Amino acid sequence: MTRMPSPVKRRYDATRRQQAAARTRAAILEAARGLFAERGYAATPMTAIADRAGVALDTVYASVGRKPELARLLIETAISGTGQAIPAEQRDYVQAIRAAPDAGTKIAIYAAAITAIAPRMALVLSIIQEAARDEPGLAALWSEIAERRAANMRLFVADLATVAPLRLNPDQAADIVWATNATEMYQLLVGQRGWTPQRYQHFLTDTWHRLLLAE
Repeated sequence: MTRMPSPVKRRYDATRRQQAAARTRAAILEAARGLFAERGYAATPMTAIADRAGVALDTVYASVGRKPELARLLIETAISGTGQAIPAEQRDYVQAIRAAPDAGTKIAIYAAAITAIAPRMALVLSIIQEAARDEPGLAALWSEIAERRAANMRLFVADLATVAPLRLNPDQAADIVWATNATEMYQLLVGQRGWTPQRYQHFLTDTWHRLLLAE
């Protein structure tokens, strides 16, 4: 009796599935950014986000969670510049800063990174700040992000201090970096005063050199 050949099993293509999931998430985030900017956070139902993204509502919940989780993800992806949250220590520019041999290079890398992040954060910031007046959860989220930034600034200053003497004590130096790299500063100088991003980047570099490093 002739045996029939066994059917060939198709290899599961996890990469293709992951790519499709990433595209879906990106579409949802783009839809949410646009609708939140047009209508406001509170006035935008999740069904509207699903409709604009061209997916089912259940897909939105499975991909990004409910509206507070979506707001968090908008902030995190604006910071990372990717479709997902990336812890600070895993970001390319943070690793480059830590590997840099001198304070000038560290400051230059960080100023360039902030200049790239700020435009992405500007839209998200206006959305979250407006909604936070009526949404205690968003106010708490923004406060959490601010405190996390402050902690990261202390790490940045500590790293600077390993290669150069500081003009101020570390806490004061970290506060200066925290204040001057805020998205609000970018909005004032680039958004309202018409500075170019290049001028803003030079401003950060020069300011941190002058205020943080001892002569």
